[in-house]
Amino acid sequence: MKRSTVIAAGLAAAIVAIILTALQLTSPRAADAEPTAGPSTGGGTTAGRLVRADSHRLDEAADGKVTLVEFLDFECESCRAAYPLVEQLRKDYAGKVTFVIRYFPIQSHFNATNAALAVEAAAQQGKLEQMYQRMYDTQAEWGEKQTSEAARFRADALILGLDMNAYDAAIKDPQTLARVEKDRQDGLALGVQGTPTFFLNGKQLLPESAEDFRTQIDAALANAR
Repeated sequence: MKRSTVIAAGLAAAIVAIILTALQLTSPRAADAEPTAGPSTGGGTTAGRLVRADSHRLDEAADGKVTLVEFLDFECESCRAAYPLVEQLRKDYAGKVTFVIRYFPIQSHFNATNAALAVEAAAQQGKLEQMYQRMYDTQAEWGEKQTSEAARFRADALILGLDMNAYDAAIKDPQTLARVEKDRQDGLALGVQGTPTFFLNGKQLLPESAEDFRTQIDAALANAR
């Protein structure tokens, strides 16, 4: 899988620390990065670009005071490594923190967009979380391949019990790709250069460890009281 040096050292170090602490991996890789490019110049405020009305929420806090946003790529190994930690945080902060995911397929990852399209098509049938989880659970089987895995993702949709006519229509619909691309463009406008990138209450999160991740969430919750 291609790597780039454009990702900020602080973010790369943070992701490595999270992976080491949470998953005890012996050889973590730096976060996946986009080629160097200027930010998008589309309209919208920073807050408006970070979480839109149609942004996907895995969990939603009743008070809406603390929000963690992740820009992710389903083919990104670092995203897969951070996934168990994110899932644990969702359990630990259920009802207290809103967890939002935004698509950010890295252009050098052959199937990143195909995966995002499959997740978006599943989301249209109320199966966002199931397909989101399946992508990470099976990533080792399809990641890094240089041929289309769209047929595999369609098989996953079938396993999840989706209406396949609706799924196929969504995959072919240009609006589905536009939905994915809107997330990516928002990320670029916000300065996202690689995945995973986290924002906590509008500020990019650069934790030094998994415990620091929790400490910053706890601080945000305390400040929101």
